[in-house]
Amino acid sequence: MKKLFLIACCGLLSVITVQAQRYAIIDSKYILEKIPDYKEAQKKLDQFSELWQQEIDQKQVAVDKMVKDYDAEQVMLTDVLKKKREDEIYNKEKELRDLQKKRYGFEGDLFKKRQELIKPIQDKVYNAVQKLAVDKQYDFILDKSEGITVIFADPKLDKSDDVLRNLGVK
Repeated sequence: MKKLFLIACCGLLSVITVQAQRYAIIDSKYILEKIPDYKEAQKKLDQFSELWQQEIDQKQVAVDKMVKDYDAEQVMLTDVLKKKREDEIYNKEKELRDLQKKRYGFEGDLFKKRQELIKPIQDKVYNAVQKLAVDKQYDFILDKSEGITVIFADPKLDKSDDVLRNLGVK
């Protein structure tokens, strides 16, 4: 009898706990695409990236020309001149790799620019989501845009538009 009562109490508590959890789903990609500041920041970021890529492409063309010239003149060069030209080519290739790393590497210029331009907007969205969670007393808010796979979500649970309203975006 005691076992049956204990099992019934545990079952009742688990049902109450499951019902007490409130959750919502948002689509952060959808939210960000609706924010004009985000679009502008993304456009600026793309412009910087394009400029940096052009700079890298120009250096790559110069390195390719050096290699082509060296290949054409190699038979006429002395061993000392060959070594000198090979060292020059190696140094130019190293400069190119260093530039690529500086622009696009981990914590490179692109990463820093993204932090400067987009992170403040993402922080605003995060704060709006947090405010929504507190106001509506949600225990969980899942983001269906990336990372989490949501196989089915009832559209009434999607609170992306509420987040946009909190941000003042229509």
